[in-house]
Amino acid sequence: MTTQKAVPAKAAASSVAPTTSGRKAWIKKTPVEIVLDQIGKQEERVAGMQKELDAEKSLLGKLQKAKAALEA
Repeated sequence: MTTQKAVPAKAAASSVAPTTSGRKAWIKKTPVEIVLDQIGKQEERVAGMQKELDAEKSLLGKLQKAKAALEA
């Protein structure tokens, strides 16, 4: 019988290659990177909402012109 060395749990977990599970390795972000990512995502959301708002305003303008024509 051969004796086996006990491998600490952290060492065993880190020895598993990320390619075996098909996932990318996790890279810890700094607080600054997190905030910058949040700002970028919020800017994208606002830009999308702005496009929707512009389309709704255009539709409202057309409907108001139709209303004015019907009332005249």
